[in-house]
Amino acid sequence: MVQTLSPALARRIALAAQGFGRPAAAPGAAAPGIRQLGALVERLGLLQIDSVNVFERSHYVPAFSRLGPYDKAQLDRLSTGAKPRLTEYWVHEASLIPVDDWPLFRWRMQAFRGRAASDDAHWSQVNAPMLAWLRDELAANGPMRASAIEHDANKRSGPWWGWSDVKIGLETLFRWGDVVSGGRERFERVYALPEQVFGSDLLNRQVSAADAHRALIAQSARAHGIGTVKDLADYFRLRTEPARAAIDELVDSGELLPVQVPGWGRNGAPGAAWLHRDARLPRTMDVAAVLSPFDPVVWERARAERMFGFHYRIEIYTPKEKRQFGYYVLPVLLGDTIVGRVDLKNDRQAGVLRVQASWAEAGAPADTAARLAGVLRSTAAWQGLDAIEVVPRGTLAAGLAAELA
Repeated sequence: MVQTLSPALARRIALAAQGFGRPAAAPGAAAPGIRQLGALVERLGLLQIDSVNVFERSHYVPAFSRLGPYDKAQLDRLSTGAKPRLTEYWVHEASLIPVDDWPLFRWRMQAFRGRAASDDAHWSQVNAPMLAWLRDELAANGPMRASAIEHDANKRSGPWWGWSDVKIGLETLFRWGDVVSGGRERFERVYALPEQVFGSDLLNRQVSAADAHRALIAQSARAHGIGTVKDLADYFRLRTEPARAAIDELVDSGELLPVQVPGWGRNGAPGAAWLHRDARLPRTMDVAAVLSPFDPVVWERARAERMFGFHYRIEIYTPKEKRQFGYYVLPVLLGDTIVGRVDLKNDRQAGVLRVQASWAEAGAPADTAARLAGVLRSTAAWQGLDAIEVVPRGTLAAGLAAELA
């Protein structure tokens, strides 16, 4: 008989799987370091990267949400040096992943290469000499940024977001696995040949597409705790058919357990889901955090709505006059519920954390402003800012301003 889990328990399972609800560090304890940060990325499986920096680069925020203030340079160290523990690839979107997981995406690299080879008009076929030259440049000079490789023959064209041929070529080779990330400098990716960064054991590791999908679905299920087929497949952007096949194999092996959750099906009916056998089933969840728009808890908007009743759309690309909540809006998580959202801006020059707008969700608890004020004080300290200023916009703004006065 398939077990039924309540929606509230499913929320707590999902948050626990994501690293929330652990005991808080004792006052005066050392900030989280390399060990804790590495363990968190292993738990999550990835940190999504995004270029928007109005508050903070997205890959730094999940660790702060879960572990509290930490030194960002420690996270940077995990993806640099002679033996990096993290690397980058296109997994959900561009993301940091454990180095040992890089071979699990060879099938994707081969798919990118195959699509290019089957299209006579593909950029890579028209510009094959450029790709060969880029490989030679990296072989001769070692890991380099695109801006260091560009030369006078390359002319930027089109609007301001256009890429040079060098950048297009490097990104093409990166998708194929012919070059890899050697870290970042001032957020610009450093490109390297695989043998310049990875050891021979990793480079020689071959994983079939079926085995890779099974490993990735297992990782996705550990990171979700509980999820639907679509949830588990979306984490690493897998297609539904091979994801289902992997789920079936993991059910057969006992790693995944079929369950159902009321309200997770169509029209509010119970819906099929899978529980990881090692998932924690917490009775309570004591959390106070803001989440990056690219946090795994909320990045799949349909899951966020199903699980938290939270309708969320990022409005960066929405014209200012049409934005409902703000430019860079972060969900506010208290307990096992998303209770509000805040539009944050890090005014580095003035040393101020600007709360451009703050909104409470329907049914938010009475202490939402007080608890969020504590989170924002911690956030400002983490960012090295001296003050917090609340703009009087949003249903939570007055209460929040009073708490921070």
